[in-house]
Amino acid sequence: MIALPTALFPGTFDPITLGHLDILERACAMFDRVVVAVGARHDKQTLFSAAERVALIEKSAAHLRGVEVEEFDGLIVKYAQSKGATVLVRGIRNSLDFAYEQQMAVTNRRLAPEIDTVLLAADPVQAMLSSSLIKEILKAGGSVDEFVPAAVSAALGARG
Repeated sequence: MIALPTALFPGTFDPITLGHLDILERACAMFDRVVVAVGARHDKQTLFSAAERVALIEKSAAHLRGVEVEEFDGLIVKYAQSKGATVLVRGIRNSLDFAYEQQMAVTNRRLAPEIDTVLLAADPVQAMLSSSLIKEILKAGGSVDEFVPAAVSAALGARG
């Protein structure tokens, strides 16, 4: 059997949504090993700490094979190189995401020519879902249970 390349799926994942999980599941079908790189984002106010986000993703992805979840900080292509990844996986929901991800892919390719980017179109059911939207719903006192994995729902419930 031919070994498939290692892919890196980077993001803040604050929190991981069902849209993120869909992209991860599809990446797992394409690659033997997918490293979910959870950005520490020290410059950004996050709902969950990086360690909490790692744990939530591990719980949410427990049904998948070949997934590793790790915190990272710094330049994504350098981190990808350190993990032996030759592919970056990114999800896109709309044309704005595409324009941003295209710019990042071209820049990353210039920085590390051996690393390619694969853009996966969001499932139409999840296409308008984002972590920012989840936070807005929470601030307004709404339920996000139908938009996030059970582990995230439980963690949010535990916070009151």
